[in-house]
Amino acid sequence: MGYVVLYRSIFDTVGELNQAEALNESDKAMRRYLRPDLLIIDDMGLKKLPKQSGEYLFEIIMRRYELRSTIMTSNRPLDEWGKLVGDVPTATAILDRFLSRADIIQISGKSYRLRDTACKIKNEHGKENSP
Repeated sequence: MGYVVLYRSIFDTVGELNQAEALNESDKAMRRYLRPDLLIIDDMGLKKLPKQSGEYLFEIIMRRYELRSTIMTSNRPLDEWGKLVGDVPTATAILDRFLSRADIIQISGKSYRLRDTACKIKNEHGKENSP
């Protein structure tokens, strides 16, 4: 038997939880994020999140804390998360739980997507110029 993994962008995550709350289905939607062995939340920090996003994210992190694995990707420094979430105390509580057991991997340099595109363009131009 393998592991169950759920990959979602932060925007899809908070959008689904916001919609579920409007439909009075919050518990059902939250279970979707609590059940997987590994939850991957991508793109934290691309833009400011909608209202209540911090509360949803806090509940996910709090309820998964020390029970299941969670990966979050972000292109923003951790000290900016309060602004992104729109609630500094909630962002602090999220980071407190999340970072107490986290391994932070910082990647610097050019984007792999852009690098791959540049290589393709270079290869295509090289082929056109070859005899």
